[in-house]
Amino acid sequence: MSEPRPVLDPAERDALRSAAQWYARLSSGCESEAERQQWQLWHNADPLNRQAWQQVEQVRWMVEGVPGKVAASALRNAGQTRRRVMRQLLVLAGVGALGWRTWDSDWRIAMTASYHTGIGEQRRLTLADGSSLLLDSHSALDVAFDNDRRLLRLLSGRLLVETAADSLGRPFLVETAQGQVRALGTRFTVQSDDAWCEVAVLEKAVEVRPALSPQVLRLEAGQQVRFDRASLGATRISDAAVASWRNGSLIAIEQPLGDLLAELSRYRHGWLRCDPAIARLKISGAFPLDDTNRALAALESGFGLRVVRRTDYWVTVLPAGA
Repeated sequence: MSEPRPVLDPAERDALRSAAQWYARLSSGCESEAERQQWQLWHNADPLNRQAWQQVEQVRWMVEGVPGKVAASALRNAGQTRRRVMRQLLVLAGVGALGWRTWDSDWRIAMTASYHTGIGEQRRLTLADGSSLLLDSHSALDVAFDNDRRLLRLLSGRLLVETAADSLGRPFLVETAQGQVRALGTRFTVQSDDAWCEVAVLEKAVEVRPALSPQVLRLEAGQQVRFDRASLGATRISDAAVASWRNGSLIAIEQPLGDLLAELSRYRHGWLRCDPAIARLKISGAFPLDDTNRALAALESGFGLRVVRRTDYWVTVLPAGA
């Protein structure tokens, strides 16, 4: 039996279609400042636009596990699953089958993983061999142990691993889309993004192998490296901030503001943006990850910045005089 179509008047339908298209553009990671300004003009131009944007945000809250009641008539059926709600929204927006398949694939990866965390959530795990893990915010992980190897597949996000000795002598491996990390009796972190993976060793050593390269790098305690599927980057000395997230804080040591805000954005819902004019401003300090609004307030008061909230989930950091 086919799903009921939402009943909207033409103006509501057009506004919701535009809102979903704006959502797709602004969450692509490639949006420009001009596009953000255009979104703001669209958002302010009509109450229907603001209502439609709120509906899109409410769907996103549902997708990310945040409680919320969806107000739109298209989304009122309390029995609908999150996947069904999002499919209706994407179809309504004209995103089409490709957009649905992309979103559905991401959803399935997270929901079918052995373990996953929501935004702002961290999860401690003990594996069958006695190894311990800390899975960071917005991460997904598969565990695949057998008689030959102990394998973790980091599907997205970041984790900290502390390996235990294995009575069967099986190697301990972490795989990402970019390659493989082999533990050599150690404690280390792995972070996987769309295009790169970063490994930092806290104790002992690991071996790093890009997926499409014969290169193998031995990384010692106090070192870190970023790599992609084809090549290894330069080995760097780790600083005190490399695993500060495990204690609920972000320690910045002369860190560019744009990078710091990108890190904070992993722990909050919505979009957190930086004016390009101050993206390279060097910041030092400790900022709480369990209360990113307090972290933003510290940036505002301590570094002469201005935090502008267009909505609760749309925040931009500007120079003080902007």
